[in-house]
Amino acid sequence: MSDTMPGADEQPPGPPPGTPEPHEGPEEPAYDPAEPRSLGVARSATGNTEVDAQLSRLADVDHLATDGHIEVYEDVHRGLRDALTALDARPGPPAPAPSGPYDNRS
Repeated sequence: MSDTMPGADEQPPGPPPGTPEPHEGPEEPAYDPAEPRSLGVARSATGNTEVDAQLSRLADVDHLATDGHIEVYEDVHRGLRDALTALDARPGPPAPAPSGPYDNRS
């Protein structure tokens, strides 16, 4: 007696059932970036001209592909950091003079 089923040897050679067929023709690109478009983020004035100039520079990314955003962001970050550093360097009112060597209240 045989354990094989009749007609089992009649299957055509090929990939197993459920295997996707190979794609023929030109390969599609793996990455297809979308066109640049404005995010529509409102920017309001801060009152500091240096900071406002840097914030308005952020509008440049609306016209760039995402690959170009990092350069603008780094430039704006550098400009904002310089503006904050300049605020610390400006002379302010003089410090109050000490009242004496000791302030005895007893």
